[in-house]
Amino acid sequence: MNTTVDIITPKHQANSAGGPPGASTGSAKAGAWMRDLSASLVVFLVALPLCMGIALASGMPPAAGLVTGIIGGLVVGFLAGQPLQVSGPAAGLAVIVFQMVREHGVGALGPILMLAGAVQLVAGLLKTGRWFRAISPEVIHGMLAGIGVLIVIQQFHVVLDRAPEHSGPANIKAMWGAIFGGLFPLNGSKEEAAALVGITTIAVMLLWERFRPAKLKLVPGALLGITAATTMAQVLGLHVNRVKVPANLTQMISFPSLDALHGLKLSTIVGTALALAFIASAETLLSAAAVDQMQTRSKTNYDRELAAQGIGNILCGLVGSLPMTGVIVRSSANVQAGAETRRSAILHGAWMLVSVVLLGSMLRLIPTASLAAVLVLVGIKLVKPAEIKKLGRFGVVPVLIYFASMITIVATDLLTGVLVGVGLSLMRLLYTVTHLEARVVEEENNTHIHLNGVGTFLAIPRIAQALDKVGPGKDVHIHCANLRYIDHACIEVIEGWTEQREQNGQLVHVEIEKLHLRYRARVSESVS
Repeated sequence: MNTTVDIITPKHQANSAGGPPGASTGSAKAGAWMRDLSASLVVFLVALPLCMGIALASGMPPAAGLVTGIIGGLVVGFLAGQPLQVSGPAAGLAVIVFQMVREHGVGALGPILMLAGAVQLVAGLLKTGRWFRAISPEVIHGMLAGIGVLIVIQQFHVVLDRAPEHSGPANIKAMWGAIFGGLFPLNGSKEEAAALVGITTIAVMLLWERFRPAKLKLVPGALLGITAATTMAQVLGLHVNRVKVPANLTQMISFPSLDALHGLKLSTIVGTALALAFIASAETLLSAAAVDQMQTRSKTNYDRELAAQGIGNILCGLVGSLPMTGVIVRSSANVQAGAETRRSAILHGAWMLVSVVLLGSMLRLIPTASLAAVLVLVGIKLVKPAEIKKLGRFGVVPVLIYFASMITIVATDLLTGVLVGVGLSLMRLLYTVTHLEARVVEEENNTHIHLNGVGTFLAIPRIAQALDKVGPGKDVHIHCANLRYIDHACIEVIEGWTEQREQNGQLVHVEIEKLHLRYRARVSESVS
């Protein structure tokens, strides 16, 4: 009997369904294009106010943030190792950029940023991408919390149309004067008008977040808050500071000059560039890892992502804009909006470019207090009490490192805070890998010595102290089964002590065979 087997291919399936060959494939491609298009619009609406607000928080004109957003979409979007990640100016770098601009001037940012981008590019080419993620969570969360606190206390002054101070403590100290020297008593001051704009922005954002319909969940609250505040300021004719956006794109570009670095020490230039590269890379790759967990459509090539960020930051430095990272807020919006490919990130950059070219007059109506209010909420969300609770599951030390990093960042600067956190984490690691517990338990005819942890030469004093507590006349049992490691230095100490006790007629048992070591204590022939 002959059996005929029909092999059904996608082409046959399409024909059997009544459609032309390739119809289903074409339909799928069209659907992916539409999802990417709609997602890009959502990301654009989220990114537009954040780019301008982060630029203001960095001590730079809003146009610098817009240019970074454009480069992040049109250039890095093509090259990114995580296709669904969106790159642009990040709140996490606002603090270090603000300090740099305040101390060295705007002109120094471009060359230093180009150097930082080169460091990232080389690191990506050398395939070190994954190593940038080797930072303990308590340091990362402490860093983000410290940045959040700094953004809040800094943007508090901008919400009142005042200039922020140069450091965290100075901003905290100036808050009292800002409240009772500008806002109160209520007398129709400029600070009151700006505060009304900021409060309106925050109120609309919070109400939208609380009551927005499920069908409109992708509409960003920041856009609605800024729109409402801008409309109110126009209708009431409030005299508040407005966003300054140049009339054309060429005025947004400022090519760097090495003259701007005149007078700066080489150590300052290199140190600042390395700090920018390190923090930007860590934030980017942590964001990429989060995007991996949100969806299954694509996985991150960390080395390619790092190299792409390096190219992006070199270009940002070349045109005098802000540094960029992969940003989790815009990336999560991209994923939630249903983006399928890197087209969404690229298109969001195109919409940013169109807005700058065609909507400059509308952008110039936005009050700076409204953008600052958006950043205040962003800063508050960076301080996550839930993270402290999670860290608390692993003991008090991670929580202490978290607060040490956060407080140091607020009190000094970002780089110092990160170094303090990393240093404390390394000290904790050193303690963990070298710590040994020696417990002596006395019984009627026996003495038990329990050794737990790691036995290295650093543990010799502790082992010797435990052995010295053993009195004569009892059998001794040294339990080493719970040691994760023991080196020859500790073995020699135990061996020498054992031989000495055996010569005095004392019986010693050393349980060390589970460590697969050749040494095993002998039992004295005279005792046996």
